[in-house]
Amino acid sequence: MRTDGASTAKGRRAGGAWRGLLYALRLRCPYCGRGRLTRSWFVLREACEVCRLRFERGEQDDYWLGAYTLNFIVTEVFFALILTAVLVATWPNPPWTAIIVVGVVQMCVTPILFYPYAKALWLAIDLIFRRVQPDDFR
Repeated sequence: MRTDGASTAKGRRAGGAWRGLLYALRLRCPYCGRGRLTRSWFVLREACEVCRLRFERGEQDDYWLGAYTLNFIVTEVFFALILTAVLVATWPNPPWTAIIVVGVVQMCVTPILFYPYAKALWLAIDLIFRRVQPDDFR
């Protein structure tokens, strides 16, 4: 296994789970925090250019199902928060047409904007629950 200054002998990242999640929110490798995670907004790199961690960790067909689910959950929760705020602010006469239009736009835009973050966070979550193995590196 290739290691760097950010990793430990047990295959865990120094600094713990929170550090990996923060790295992911910066679209950095959740293992070392230095390599970039994406080539472009929709294209994930194959591996970290610094620590060489492969970003697909074994399950080739369904690995990113968790990222898709996370993206869906964030989109729905964001909509629920917006809807609640608008309903509380405008009750008893909420602007239903505006709510529907804004809701449709938000439901289309949020998954696109959150896409790389969902993948990065899913990889960080996976690293929390599954230790890094030698074959996880290129």
